[in-house]
Amino acid sequence: MIQEILIVDGYNIIGSWPELQRLKEIRLEEARDRLIETMAEYQSFSGMKVIVVFDAYYVPGLGGKYLQSKLPVYYTKEKETADELIERLVTVHIGRRKQVYVATSDMTEQHVIFGKGAFRIPASELLVKVRQVRQEIRRTIDTEASPKRNSFDSRISGDIRDQLEKWRRGN
Repeated sequence: MIQEILIVDGYNIIGSWPELQRLKEIRLEEARDRLIETMAEYQSFSGMKVIVVFDAYYVPGLGGKYLQSKLPVYYTKEKETADELIERLVTVHIGRRKQVYVATSDMTEQHVIFGKGAFRIPASELLVKVRQVRQEIRRTIDTEASPKRNSFDSRISGDIRDQLEKWRRGN
């Protein structure tokens, strides 16, 4: 069985998805949290391992790896770009029985990850996949939540149903 791994360029996706882009203008932390929540939901339903990477190039301090909503979230170190960390993660994860995808619309990054053996998913395509997963989740919930009809009428044969109907009408 092949393990599928999706590495998400966090700020690139936030800048590409209209909802997150609007949210970023109001509050960047909120956009980040929404992306993480969305990717955690996607990971749960799709079965792919998802890793989200945020660029901290201009932010002083140590980067790190955190587990948020059962999702590994990486923040780069000072003076390290998300692209550099993504390339390192691709190198670490690429291998037998593994298929690595990188979600980014950065063309330069796409060429580099191709060279390392990973596949790309443009931000717009990832948005389509996320929306499809949400629709499947809604359908599953609607199907399971709809009351199951368990009437007496559905459990008896046609002959008996006809006989009972005749008795009901007084025939």
